[in-house]
Amino acid sequence: MEHCGQFLSSIWWIVEIVPESPTAGRLLRLLAMLQARREWPGTVLAERLEVSQRTVRRDVERLRELGYPIRSTSGPAGGYVLEAGTAMPPLLLDDEEATAVAIALRTAARSAVQGVDEAALRALLKLEQVLPVRLRGRVQALGQVSEISRGGSLPDVDAETLTLLAGACREQEQVRFSYTARDGTAGRRLVEPHGLVTAGRRWYLLAFDPSRSGWRTFRVDRIAAPAAAGRRFAARSIPGGDAAGFVQRSISAVVYRHEATVRFHAAASELRGRLPRGWGELRELPDGTCVYETSDDDLDWLAFRIAMARVDFELDGPPQLHERLAVLGERLTRAAASAQAAAPRQSSGVV
Repeated sequence: MEHCGQFLSSIWWIVEIVPESPTAGRLLRLLAMLQARREWPGTVLAERLEVSQRTVRRDVERLRELGYPIRSTSGPAGGYVLEAGTAMPPLLLDDEEATAVAIALRTAARSAVQGVDEAALRALLKLEQVLPVRLRGRVQALGQVSEISRGGSLPDVDAETLTLLAGACREQEQVRFSYTARDGTAGRRLVEPHGLVTAGRRWYLLAFDPSRSGWRTFRVDRIAAPAAAGRRFAARSIPGGDAAGFVQRSISAVVYRHEATVRFHAAASELRGRLPRGWGELRELPDGTCVYETSDDDLDWLAFRIAMARVDFELDGPPQLHERLAVLGERLTRAAASAQAAAPRQSSGVV
């Protein structure tokens, strides 16, 4: 986090310095290009910057003198790679990128990832302090109209675990970790991670398990002590070609302890936006109503999920679920009665 102020300040530096100095502007464009892609041929850089390859070499030397670790690559065309250094250099962001970073930080500030919410808030404050006025208003407006629905209590996810898994997915490196299954049994796994997916209220890791010769979906909050195994693997084709779709199908196929079939007095098209696909299956009926098949290990969450449809329904489910819905209904009724009773006193000025 100590280096974030330097990179955020660079956003304002770009805005101020580029119009006044053609050479400085070209250096910034060159740096931005090197940050956007792992390796650039020298000929392509010269063409994009509309200068000679000799000028590109001089500009690269200037950036090296400023502390940027740029390595020359060999080959028919030759090229340049911006490598990781001992300190994080300023990142160059255009208007859209700066706005996207600010919105992402607002999202992370309300996340369920341990330690990320506070760090994201500090970074957001630094970013908004140095944003140009034209962008600051846009970011604040987006923040006012966008909220995150966390769908009830979320299990905490360790930020370091997410970072390690994301890096392993990117580098195609096997990882080991302890995993606690739904039935409480724990064991060690060695897998080939392919993607991280958020679905419903949770984070999931999609990975290929060589010991079981198949694809598996792991809840990240149940993963403990992850470690890189130091062995690379070849990329595999994800069934269906889509990590998010595979995880969603895996979640839908899980058999939970409590199952319910609900007949809603509304069309399925009306309810699909309120009931995410991973929660259950909606089926349209000829009379304009629909049937919803859903399940979960948590009865309270299952009751709340059904109530979220906000339409009349008939329920076929375990007696315990009927009881939870009755308790939920009584609680809402009491809250509504209390609000109605307080309304006349407030309108008359009585507090």
